Amino acid sequence: MEYLYYPGCSLESSGRAYDESLRAVFSALGVRLKELPDWNCCGATIYMSVAEAASVAISARNLAIAERNGCRDVVAPCSACYTVLLKTNRFLKEGRDLKTKVDRLLSQAGLSYNLTVNVRHPLDVLVNDIGVEVIALSAKHSLEGIHFAPYYGCQIVRPERGFDDSEFPVAMDRLFERLGAKPVYFPLKTRCCGGMLMTTFPEVALHLVDELLGCSVENGASCIVTTCPMCQVNLEAYQKRVNMEFRRNYRVPVLFFTQLLGMALGCSDAALGLERNFEPLAQAAGAGRRS
Repeated sequence: MEYLYYPGCSLESSGRAYDESLRAVFSALGVRLKELPDWNCCGATIYMSVAEAASVAISARNLAIAERNGCRDVVAPCSACYTVLLKTNRFLKEGRDLKTKVDRLLSQAGLSYNLTVNVRHPLDVLVNDIGVEVIALSAKHSLEGIHFAPYYGCQIVRPERGFDDSEFPVAMDRLFERLGAKPVYFPLKTRCCGGMLMTTFPEVALHLVDELLGCSVENGASCIVTTCPMCQVNLEAYQKRVNMEFRRNYRVPVLFFTQLLGMALGCSDAALGLERNFEPLAQAAGAGRRS
């Protein structure tokens, strides 16, 4: 089993632990990830509202390269990249005029795109292609004793995605429950973390992060597990600032879902990038109390 892998910009910078743990997990399961050659930035979500044809062409270049490599499925772990690549496919399928413009732009780079590539999230691949039971059979360690808040973020389960419920996703819940962990009640599992508002309207983003951290702690979570590099950064890197702003005492580990899965599969801490986390899972038993 092999997939083309589109890491995107964040997994080569702030989300490097996501990249490392994703590769380690797929390797442990015997699934090959082949990095998309000569990939480029997806253009980010905001660019589509500024220059649609150019932004779609930038994103479509990646899909065209995947198609040229004979690929049917591209795995995109970053929530923003996943969203943009999916939108690109949909916009090109639904907009004939846009498709014509993008085809012209791609042709200048010697490329064409015939809409044959599927954009997949690794959680979708793991749960629906490999399967929860197969993963459980490959597990080396039980996750018993870990109470986690499953945080999907606001992008990967929006209505057009299709691999999980858009209001109350359960793929992570099912996967880690089967591996021995316990999902806590977490009604904010698709609530926005504030995203880039942390750099433009930090007072808004900090309030959103405080609500997410508070909900996880109040419901007994020893850690938060997420699928999104932006969510992971906002929830983990800004805890001290939230503590100062709202007089909290959070010390909540925030893991990529691939890091927690890698623990169950017996991957080493180094392979999972756990040293990159600010709050180690060892803190989980006494994870922050909300004052």
